[in-house]
Amino acid sequence: MPEPRVPLVVGNWKMNPDGVDAAIQLARDVAEAAAGLPVRIVVCPPAIWLTNVAWAVGGSSAEPGRLGIGAQTMHAADRGAFTGELSPLMLAGTVDYVILGHSERRQYDNETDAGVAAKVAAAVAHGLRPIAAVGERIDERRAGLTSTVIERQVRAAISGLSRIAGSGLAVAYEPVWAIGTGEAASGEDAQAAAAQIRSILAESDPLGAAEVPILYGGSCTPANAPEFFSQPDMDGALVGGASLDAASFAAIVRAAAARSR
Repeated sequence: MPEPRVPLVVGNWKMNPDGVDAAIQLARDVAEAAAGLPVRIVVCPPAIWLTNVAWAVGGSSAEPGRLGIGAQTMHAADRGAFTGELSPLMLAGTVDYVILGHSERRQYDNETDAGVAAKVAAAVAHGLRPIAAVGERIDERRAGLTSTVIERQVRAAISGLSRIAGSGLAVAYEPVWAIGTGEAASGEDAQAAAAQIRSILAESDPLGAAEVPILYGGSCTPANAPEFFSQPDMDGALVGGASLDAASFAAIVRAAAARSR
């Protein structure tokens, strides 16, 4: 039998804050506010400050009650002529997690399902824990294609893995229409998506599927986090704007901790 899943809350800082001192202070404030809670807590600063923030909080490991560091993206190749990119070799040893396939990367940087699959496989091969983001756009939701999009993206994301168990994989369901809009899916909507994701994973690796944390990633706030965390297949959150305020982010972490009791 797999062990119970430890809640995972990840802060995606995107292109914030404005300077390294502010980034270090935010990480320290988050670490202090959430210390000792039975939750894996990760912050993902801009790439230029990953090392600074990791050193400031004492490393990359995201063991429960300790702040871990993640990257916001990476390239699938170990090295090469890829201007501006970071390879898994560069990230290994500095970060523990890496977000892959975020909707903004898919939209603005033309990331494809095949590209996400290659990145997930590369992350696992180098001991990084991939957070594979999946979710539907507003036009897809209105057309009734939510489950179709989720199935396509999840199957693609795991297509390069020989097994899920022990891979460190997490999956974030991010309804794209809820990101940055102030809207959020209902708990029931999120659970339906999470249950579908776990079912797809179980087709490939039943025991592995049971250990994968599934996160909600669409405008999660301290107010709505308990609704999402009360769902049986939801294990945490991929937090955007609220992760830039240590008190708000810590409140979400506490809500996740309450779920684990």
